[in-house]
Amino acid sequence: MGKKRSRDAEAKDVPEDPAVDKMDEDSDNDDEDFDMVNVDFEWFNFDPEIDFHGTKSLLRQLFDVDGNLFNMSALADLVLSQPTIGSTVKVDGKATDAYALMTVLNIAEHRNKEPMKEISKYIVEKAKTNPSLAAIPALIEGGKQVGLVMSERLINVPSEIAPPLYTMLLDEVEAAVEDKEPYEFSHYLIISKTYREIESTLDVQDRKRKKAKEEATVFYFHPEDEVLQKHSVAYGSFNYTKEEDSVADSKRAFQEMGIKTFGHMMLVEAGKMPAAIEAVQKYLNPGQ
Repeated sequence: MGKKRSRDAEAKDVPEDPAVDKMDEDSDNDDEDFDMVNVDFEWFNFDPEIDFHGTKSLLRQLFDVDGNLFNMSALADLVLSQPTIGSTVKVDGKATDAYALMTVLNIAEHRNKEPMKEISKYIVEKAKTNPSLAAIPALIEGGKQVGLVMSERLINVPSEIAPPLYTMLLDEVEAAVEDKEPYEFSHYLIISKTYREIESTLDVQDRKRKKAKEEATVFYFHPEDEVLQKHSVAYGSFNYTKEEDSVADSKRAFQEMGIKTFGHMMLVEAGKMPAAIEAVQKYLNPGQ
């Protein structure tokens, strides 16, 4: 890498937004039977000495059951090899595991490295299963400058952290380009997840009902994805290779409906990313 751009000397707190910075302390409503806890989020650069296990865990979560298809240790090492690109979000200081992360990898630049070989092949194969993703294989197989964006967070982390994560990522990419580093992308390819509600096989007797549930509305694990795909030149979901390892009954959580997860990709032209992030900000923080 070139000259290091560091943010760690002055860790960045979440912008002044009560939905992100803090959860309200104890509710004044006597009917509430739980307490709310104050939480301050901090932004840090990736640190290879601290963040290997947390990064590996969140990346595995991002790829869901198909995470087992890749060498996640090698992928985590690749992410950590570019500490000035991307961010971790933590609560109890730099020395703890991340609650969220975001980074971008140049697919063409790393195409000969093991984890990128595996993932780029996987992306091309999955894109070919969905006509809506037809634009993606040609870009990757043609060696175009595509930035692979990987963003994941623990389930209870508020979605309002997404806009500053994306904003800082674009700022860091811009600085890297000024330093003649290989981040001058033509497109960003965002990997994510969606899900559909399906009825548990324990309760289903009528297979027609089960089929109808599987064709239900698509939901987003990351609410910002619904906005980002409106700015995409291509987007769509795909079945996981290991989907049999993720049956509905194992994902039932306090409801009679299970969920079936899908991989999801969004391809955004680099020039349109700033407007896309601005739209995400307005959507998640409408009062600002």
